[in-house]
Amino acid sequence: MNCYDYMKIALKQAEKALEKDEVPVGAVVVDPVSGKVVARAGNCGEHGKEAFAHAEMEAMRKACKKLGTNRLYGMELYVTLEPCTMCAAAISMMRISKLCFGAKDEKGGAVVSGVRFFEAATCHHRPKVENGILEEECSQILKDFFKSKRQKNCRK
Repeated sequence: MNCYDYMKIALKQAEKALEKDEVPVGAVVVDPVSGKVVARAGNCGEHGKEAFAHAEMEAMRKACKKLGTNRLYGMELYVTLEPCTMCAAAISMMRISKLCFGAKDEKGGAVVSGVRFFEAATCHHRPKVENGILEEECSQILKDFFKSKRQKNCRK
């Protein structure tokens, strides 16, 4: 499998989040040695009990549980949207070796947009970063979701 295959799996998680009326973001943790997906998740913070239940946080939490560890040394993370500051910090703390994301988030992103967390002097671990993987598909699902939300709010 390649990065596009993994991002397609993350997009499936975003679609599942969409079906639950969550912001459609998906993430997968991959073991690059075996090529296997260790964990996958979609956003679940809107209707769940935790506002910080972002897709990448959930996927990393599941991966740690599955692997019986508190760090994800050597693992790769694929996420459909550029991580926010909270998620970028968690990615650093988890010691993810490579982060790949689809769509940039000019407002809330913290990797290539906004605060650029991994460039901060206080960042202790910097993963390799690739962006723009299936960017159009990753961006479109979000655009459609928020357009739908705005249309519903206009009808009220």
